[in-house]
Amino acid sequence: MELMGLALLAIVIFGALTIVFSSFFTVRTAEVAVVVRFGKFLNIAQPGLNWKVPIIDSVAGRVSLRVDQIALTMETKTKDNVFVTIPISVQTRVRPEAVFDAFYKLANPAAQIQAYVEQVILGHVPGMTLDEVFATQSGIAAAVKKELDADMATFGYEIVNVLVTDIVPDEKVKSAMNDINAAQREQVAANARGEAEKILVVKKAEAEAESKALQGQGIANQRKAIIEGLQASIESFQKVVGGASTSEVMQLVLVTQYFDTLKSIGENDKTNTLFLAHSPGAVKDISDQILESVVAADRAKS
Repeated sequence: MELMGLALLAIVIFGALTIVFSSFFTVRTAEVAVVVRFGKFLNIAQPGLNWKVPIIDSVAGRVSLRVDQIALTMETKTKDNVFVTIPISVQTRVRPEAVFDAFYKLANPAAQIQAYVEQVILGHVPGMTLDEVFATQSGIAAAVKKELDADMATFGYEIVNVLVTDIVPDEKVKSAMNDINAAQREQVAANARGEAEKILVVKKAEAEAESKALQGQGIANQRKAIIEGLQASIESFQKVVGGASTSEVMQLVLVTQYFDTLKSIGENDKTNTLFLAHSPGAVKDISDQILESVVAADRAKS
């Protein structure tokens, strides 16, 4: 009997200790617990060690206060009939003062947020062209956040941020856009190459013109120097040989130039073979012909 009494006492003590210890529970940081009594909401347990009435009270659930990110993918059509896929990230968290609303008013917060996002996207994107959608990603995100802030506040949720991470058109449309972009860049490159070639041609023509001008100026200076030299030679010859006529002096100069030319041709190793009449009579004939040409030219001028 004494043993049975001791066993019963031990069971009672163990049960009492179990009940006592089960009345304590802990809540982690950035988290709260919803405590109910017979199924009815009682209070919100804060992080740390908490106590509840054994058997009567219980923890109905725990709510995280950390920022949660919901990744959504919306598919819609633009104003210019292009189907696009828009990945959207919604960063949300439960407001500490509205844990009751967040726990009891929404059974599936992610599905509710997705429904609101779809409503906003379908109200904005179909009225814009594809280029406008690409250009106003931040505007779309701001519109979604504004709508969600107003709608989710009644459910105890705060919308921290909404990010439109990309605009993904149909693969064929993307390929066509790349082809258009490549063609435009090729056109710009072709125009640049054409301008460069034009500049080269103009500069080359200017260089040739300047070269020819300088060459002509050099030839003119050379002829002027030759004429001045011949004039000085004739005047000197007439002073030395008194009574010499101009034609005689000219013949002497032409003969001298003739032999100088032959000498120059002979000194050039790249000159082709030339057959020239070199008798005194032939030289006289050449000088007579040149003089007749000069006289005929003077008569034509007069």
